[in-house]
Amino acid sequence: MSVPNELSDIKVMVVDDHPMWRDAVARDLAAAGFDVVATAGDGPEAVRRAGAAAPHVLVLDLNLPGMPGVQVCKELVGANPALRVLVLSASGEHADVLEAVKSGATGYLLKSAGAQELIDAVRRTAAGDPVFTPGLAGLVLGEYRRLATDPAPAAPDEPKAPQLTDRETEVLRLVAKGLSYKQIAERLVISHRTVQNHVQNTLGKLQLHNRVELVRYAIERGLDDA
Repeated sequence: MSVPNELSDIKVMVVDDHPMWRDAVARDLAAAGFDVVATAGDGPEAVRRAGAAAPHVLVLDLNLPGMPGVQVCKELVGANPALRVLVLSASGEHADVLEAVKSGATGYLLKSAGAQELIDAVRRTAAGDPVFTPGLAGLVLGEYRRLATDPAPAAPDEPKAPQLTDRETEVLRLVAKGLSYKQIAERLVISHRTVQNHVQNTLGKLQLHNRVELVRYAIERGLDDA
């Protein structure tokens, strides 16, 4: 699923069990120019409606009736790895942040964020950039490093990993260092879309599903220290 550059072409779905909050977020995003295609108030409803509405970005609360937000994220991203999920939560607990990211969320924003911060976060999430409330990005990168110290053992008959091109390896190294796609594009003097294409090609070659798995792969191989 390709993501357009114009805000009016970016389809957004808002999921929250508080109707007033949900409606306010949807209204702010629509006023900013996004195409708000659906809303939902519980987990099962979110899964059903997202399948029909096909949003580019899911703005998702974690505390949902019927099905936890992390499970919603896991199911929808598993079915459509191109879907971007921005968690918008009242909780800044480290365990909640890490569980959300491991479930496939692209970013995590606290509900204390202002309207303009949310609008910018949705725009950046649609572009594939990881977006976190200040202070949380370092936590997530630290968890990547911790996971990499105890990698899962390879299956005895696991095939040899596919070869990446020099450019794909270079992009992967910068992803592992925590750079956003925009920063990588500027560093390598290439377009933002080219960076996205390299990342998607690398995910396909390595049979990985999201940025979390990609960064773990890179750190396990020492690319973040290259």
